[in-house]
Amino acid sequence: MPKDNIVKALNEQINAELYSAYLYYSMSACAASMNFNGFAAWLHVQAREELAHADKFYMHIIDRGGIVTLGPVQAPPSKWESIRTIFEDVSRHEQEVTARIHRLMDAAIQEKDHATQAFLQWFVNEQVEEERNSSALLERIRMIGASVGNLLYLDKEAGKRKAE
Repeated sequence: MPKDNIVKALNEQINAELYSAYLYYSMSACAASMNFNGFAAWLHVQAREELAHADKFYMHIIDRGGIVTLGPVQAPPSKWESIRTIFEDVSRHEQEVTARIHRLMDAAIQEKDHATQAFLQWFVNEQVEEERNSSALLERIRMIGASVGNLLYLDKEAGKRKAE
């Protein structure tokens, strides 16, 4: 069984992953309200991934004999002024998630919790992909600027993303 401080940190990460899902659902709804259905679909897939991440943390705690303690999930913002501001927040949020995962890994290393280190390595790798994908999409949105036609094309392309 992991030490109490590790279980506490893992439970906090469940909450953070659930918040991420709420945030991406909210962003998806906002994008849909702007009639950017492709970006809305991309964000919806992202929200569902975050729920799967929360479940991984949940199961890791259970599998290790810890107690899952769920806390309230903070309400996310519900409005953004543009697709660009949404994806600026996506990129910033993924950087924050990466920092959280790194802090968890640091704690697991300090406690010599090898099982949690092995578990967290998947998330370390996942965050490289998450940051790359969100920053690439944001950079494309920035390059497009005010070109509505190009933004609509990118919206269509973003909508092709499927759940993994």
